[in-house]
Amino acid sequence: MANNSASDKPKGTAKRGFAAMDEATQRAIASKGGQAAHQKGTAHEFDSEEARRAGQKGGEAVSRDREHMAAIGRKGGESRQSAARAAAARNGAGSEQSSKGGNKQ
Repeated sequence: MANNSASDKPKGTAKRGFAAMDEATQRAIASKGGQAAHQKGTAHEFDSEEARRAGQKGGEAVSRDREHMAAIGRKGGESRQSAARAAAARNGAGSEQSSKGGNKQ
């Protein structure tokens, strides 16, 4: 029978193989594999239609989170306002009125 004492290491927790390598080594091996696939002609290459579908799918997933989309919109509005204020400061106080639709005389 197996000895199941508390000091025994749980099975399957140690990193092995590719996972045990440092990131630089993993990248080097993966790069060689990608180069070999391209040379062999079996590498996958996105065409424009496939890339469009992938982007659309990602956009649909993100847009399901309404709070996240609202935060993105707020951030964009804040950025636009700050850019307009900075431009007005560079051009002087008179141009701020014209950017808001007022008449400059």
